[in-house]
Amino acid sequence: MTRVPGLGDEDRCLVMGVVNVTPDSFSDGGLWFDEEAAIRHGFGLIAEGADIVDVGGESTRPGAARVSLEEELARVVPVIRALSAAGVAVSVDTMRAEVALASVEAGARLVNDVSGGLADPEMPRVVAATGVSYVVMHWRGHSEDMERRAVYHDVVTEVREELAKRVDLVLAEGVSEEQIVLDPGLGFAKNAAHNWALLASLPRLAELGYPLLIGASRKRFLGRLLADAEGTPRPFSHSDDATLAVTALAAREGAWCVRVHHVGPNADAVRVAAAWKRAGANT
Repeated sequence: MTRVPGLGDEDRCLVMGVVNVTPDSFSDGGLWFDEEAAIRHGFGLIAEGADIVDVGGESTRPGAARVSLEEELARVVPVIRALSAAGVAVSVDTMRAEVALASVEAGARLVNDVSGGLADPEMPRVVAATGVSYVVMHWRGHSEDMERRAVYHDVVTEVREELAKRVDLVLAEGVSEEQIVLDPGLGFAKNAAHNWALLASLPRLAELGYPLLIGASRKRFLGRLLADAEGTPRPFSHSDDATLAVTALAAREGAWCVRVHHVGPNADAVRVAAAWKRAGANT
């Protein structure tokens, strides 16, 4: 399994727990909007088995409006500072270079940029200067119009090619290969069929040569898969069992990390996958 320096040395997929410091995130908007509640939740995720806590101050659900720079900074920096001061490995979920820099200064060890550097051209240079790990996600546009961009002839090939181009560009800005993590961007300018095709092709994505972060937790394609007889999708928070299945399969396929909302069972799932792989290697 490909390693990321300073973020996990265990021979298993890592678990990234989500702290949405927002009033409008798709699965738990508002629950952790209060600073103290967000900090408590971050510590709770670590107690459940999270290896990394991902702190975000801007919802990226389809149709979400952007928040101001000042508001995003006010939401995430105090939470990151408090968690990092206690030794928690923190990532910041942001598309803004200024937020990334302030977050790293507050202790963040990874920048999780859902735009892969497209939303803010300064992002790769900031990441290069700080030396922290950098998640480059496949992205075709902001939340308000990403659904109309979900048009592919061959989604796996096109996502691979577009990610490879993004990697070339961030490398040209000074980011090192050792800093890069790739994310296929499930749900971002992709419909359910696109998401399943990408999950079924993780080995092809891994051929790009970088660790893979998979973020399927509670996303709409899972709720739609589990729709009732009338076609009503399963509510977001009721698709955690399906998330577990994706976690176990992604870990079995060599994912470096899974990003999830309900940490405890997912931490168990990656350990099961690791034991399965070890047993297979010994037979």
